[in-house]
Amino acid sequence: MSEKKNNRFMPLLMAVSVVVGILIGTFYANHYSGNRLSIINSGSNKLNNLLRLVDDQYVDTVNVNDLVEKAMPQILSELDPHSVYISAKDMEVMNDDLKGSFSGVGIEFTIRQDTLHVQNVIKNGPAERAGVIAGDMIVKVDDQNFTGKTLTNEEAMHRLKGPKDTKVKLGILRNKEKTIRSFVVTRGDIPTKSVTAAYMLNDNTGYIRIKNFGENTYPELLIALAKLSQQRFENLTIDLRGNTGGYLESAVQIANEFLPKGQLIVYTQGRKQARQEYRSDGRGSYQQIPLVVLIDEGSASASEILAGAIQDNDRGTIIGRRSFGKGLVQKPMAFNDGSMIRLTIARYYSPSGRCIQKPYVSGDNKDYEEDLLARYQHGEFFSQDSIKHTGPAYKTRIGREVFGGGGITPDIFVAEDTVDVTSYYKQASMSGLILQFAFDYTDNNRQKLNEYKTAKDLAKYLVKQNTVEQFATFAEKNGLKRRNLMIQRSHKLLERYINSRIIYNMMSEEAWLQYLNDDDSAIKETLRVFQADQAFPQAPQKPEKRKVA
Repeated sequence: MSEKKNNRFMPLLMAVSVVVGILIGTFYANHYSGNRLSIINSGSNKLNNLLRLVDDQYVDTVNVNDLVEKAMPQILSELDPHSVYISAKDMEVMNDDLKGSFSGVGIEFTIRQDTLHVQNVIKNGPAERAGVIAGDMIVKVDDQNFTGKTLTNEEAMHRLKGPKDTKVKLGILRNKEKTIRSFVVTRGDIPTKSVTAAYMLNDNTGYIRIKNFGENTYPELLIALAKLSQQRFENLTIDLRGNTGGYLESAVQIANEFLPKGQLIVYTQGRKQARQEYRSDGRGSYQQIPLVVLIDEGSASASEILAGAIQDNDRGTIIGRRSFGKGLVQKPMAFNDGSMIRLTIARYYSPSGRCIQKPYVSGDNKDYEEDLLARYQHGEFFSQDSIKHTGPAYKTRIGREVFGGGGITPDIFVAEDTVDVTSYYKQASMSGLILQFAFDYTDNNRQKLNEYKTAKDLAKYLVKQNTVEQFATFAEKNGLKRRNLMIQRSHKLLERYINSRIIYNMMSEEAWLQYLNDDDSAIKETLRVFQADQAFPQAPQKPEKRKVA
């Protein structure tokens, strides 16, 4: 009986199955073909829906987030060289550089032979308070091994940085001891200074080095100026060489300190951004002091804003080589995961109206990225006549001629000194062997080197030790063939580089700069300008009118 009932309902079940099959087939056909493609082709949602298609239908499993991470930099690179995507991981490092502080243990380190060596300990920082000293080797962190091929700078910073007041246990080998010492360090705020030197070049000339433009650069500058004021400085040199920029606002604040009221510092303007002007308010305390600003091909962005403001307002003398040429303004836009894009929204213009941005081709950054190499090969680092301006001429406030379209051209050009550069010196520098030797020398001689308290005294001692000869022996053991004639020719350059790194390892960045500046061509030119009372640019002389009798 039951078998007959099943046979009777079989045609109905089959019909229902066919209808359901048709409905399902129609749904999937529409969902994955016509309807989906019409959405993709709608324009603004095209990229988003492409990713959905890949996620839904691609033959293999795909991590769409990874695709996005890889695609975003490529998309932004099609716009201009400075619109960029920054991952959450890279954002943390970038913010530490510009925020003025981060939370960590307070050491400077280098990784040698798969081991972390403490190069310097931040004064009054957490590590120093716990008893860590320069020369220590950190081999364990929180009882886990901290050596080997997997140890990188990124991994070290990840393990040593952390929230304020958290503790980290460090296992340390000291002075080639075999027993590991244990130190518990309570993490704290570690300052990251952007004003890295402030001292007197001579009896009346102050010097300030600005490394970048961060949140605390302006207050740091005021502290540096106060320090120099106690030493009664009458002239000021601001060194922006190698300063790649930072916050526009910091550059504006600093320019304001030296300009009289109402002077234009910079203005920005873009397709969707109305012109925005930044002017001096007249509250600066150093509006009359003779001023020199040092720049080179590594000076970019905010550095060029400050240099351009000083030059176009005829407030001081710019000395060095043509700056990088970044005149695009980026707006940061954050994502929920901590990553960010920096999208170019405007160009900035110096007071005379020139845009400093050097030429670029959208979607093709190769020539842009190799611009500095091209300048070098063209001879621009050695001759002012080799500078190629791509923009028109502009006039400063008193009528001096300046150029845009590719950086700030200095008022006084200082060539790069390559007279005694040999292939041996280039190999020694580029191979990293000088840095390795300097670290080993420092580590093996700390007790003796600690006897010297100034860069000048330590430099005198190092000259007597013939560090160049010691380096040549070290380098030969590490694969750099000894070239006695080249070593003799480049002896002064080698000695300067080697000894400067030892001074840096033992002292501070300011001591390192003091040593290097003693024999620096741009510094010598700066002192000559002040001595000749030429720090304030003069209006160009008009040709004398001929009288006709």
